[in-house]
Order: sequence, then C-alpha cells, then structure tokens
Amino acid sequence: MQASLSILTFLGLFACVQPQSNRALCSLRKKLRYIPNKMLAVSEPNPMWFGNKANEPNNPKWTNKNWLKSRFHFSFAEYSNYENTNFGVLRVMNDDLVQPRRGFGSHPHRNAEIVTYVVQGKLTHQDSMGTKESLGRGSIQFMTAGTGVVHSEHNLDDEPLRFIQMWLTPERSGLKPNYGSMCGSKIDSKNRWGHLVSSTSSKASTPVKIHCDANIFSAELSDEKATLDLDLAEGRQAYFLAVEGSPTISGKFGSQKLVQHDAAELSGGESFKITGPGHVLLVEMKDDGRGGRGDFEDYE
Repeated sequence: MQASLSILTFLGLFACVQPQSNRALCSLRKKLRYIPNKMLAVSEPNPMWFGNKANEPNNPKWTNKNWLKSRFHFSFAEYSNYENTNFGVLRVMNDDLVQPRRGFGSHPHRNAEIVTYVVQGKLTHQDSMGTKESLGRGSIQFMTAGTGVVHSEHNLDDEPLRFIQMWLTPERSGLKPNYGSMCGSKIDSKNRWGHLVSSTSSKASTPVKIHCDANIFSAELSDEKATLDLDLAEGRQAYFLAVEGSPTISGKFGSQKLVQHDAAELSGGESFKITGPGHVLLVEMKDDGRGGRGDFEDYE
C-alpha cells in the first residue's frame, strides 16, 4: 500500500502542472531551439516508491547505482517548471534507464495517449485490460488511457532497459481505453525515416494510430555520410531527440550538432537536413503556439 501511494503521489505532482497558454514573442521565433541535455531534469527515485527491492550498486550488470535514472524533458513529478510544461500536444517525454529486475509497479493513467519507444533491452507491460507483452529495441507500446487504465512496466531481464515514454494530449477526453504495440522489426529506419505513429484521422499507413494530431518517426543514421531531409510545413512543429550518437541538424540558420540525450524544438516553414551518425526520434505536430522552453531563449 505504501508503494502504491508513493506512485500516486509521484504522478500527482505532474498532474498539478498544466500546459502553458502562449509562447511569448512567437512572431520573433526562429527555426531551431537547441536543448542541451544539461537542461533536462534528472530523477533517481527511491526504489520502494515503485515496489522495488533495494538497489544493487555492486551488481556488475547494473550501469547506474540507482534502479532508475529518468531524464524529464518537461515538467513532471518532483520537477515542477511552469515555463516548461509541454511542446504543443507533447506533454511528457521521459528518457528512462531501468536496471535489471526492476520496474514500475501498477499505477493509473487517464486521458492521455501514451507511446513508449524501446531503445535498449526488453520492456514488459501488463495492464488492467488483460494485456501482457514484452518487446525489444525499436518496438513501440502504446495506450489510449481514456477513461482510465492501470498498468505496470518492468525490466525482467538481466540487462539494463532504456525507453522513451511520451504522453500526448488526446483530441478529446473520455475515450475508451486501448492497448497496442509494434515489433521493432516491422519498420525499416536504417538511414531512412521510419513512420511509426500517426493520427487516427490521418490517411498515413503506420503500425500505430493515436487520437491526436501528431506523427512520430525514428531513424538510425549509420555514419556522417548518411543524411535525411526533413521538410516541416508552415503551421507545424517538431520535437527532435538525439537518442544515441551525435547527429547534426542543419538549415538556413546554420547547423547544430547534438549528442546523446540532447533535444531540439523545430519550427515549420523550413527545410532541415539531418546528418549522422545517430539514432533519432522525431515527434511532429501542429504548431498551436503553446509550450516550449519558456525558461530560456536559445533559438538559432
């Protein structure tokens, strides 16, 4: 019971923070805002909060002393920042590193489209809809939390697990809960954009559909000779994550090199070029003028 209450408290701290209403001086915005990983909040919570045993810092399989190391891109849990609550419909992006035989015990969600992208290891999901599934690198698990769902996420293997979890605002509240997944081998993202997720109202053919005007792409660029074009239409925007490696984003503004865990906000009406090496994740959406890093100005 104590662990369950702690989980609710942890998640409840996020619930009290609402998205920003307007982005100041939007007419003066340029096309790229670089977000170095040092600007991300880092959380390493007590293992008991999520029903875990004590940490095993001397375990040779562990790559971190604490069971979880989470990097928050937006205001979440104990990281409360009213100048960084969302980027359009993207409310949460957490980059989680979970050590072997640890995980998140059962906890509830409501009214969110939750998309989880597995980077390393194997993620095991179980929920109140009767689903239980384990998926590896490049795979996606997604839920429409809607009227309410309870689930757990664990690393049941002997190697570390890393995944990127995103919460997006649905087009309406009170949707029927739903679960789905995509095996990582289904989409080819080697030196090309792999279109993983699209809206249920879109004609795009993707393995995952969500109730939200957003698209999610991944790409693995093998070396510095590998390049991809990214054309963002006027009125659209994208959140770019350097999952692994050191990709470079270039355009009329110049170029910006990123390293693992760095991110960037990209504005529409611009053509970008992405150069490897690097493993990248891109969340493209309508530019609704809400959110973004209001706590610092760093548009190129």
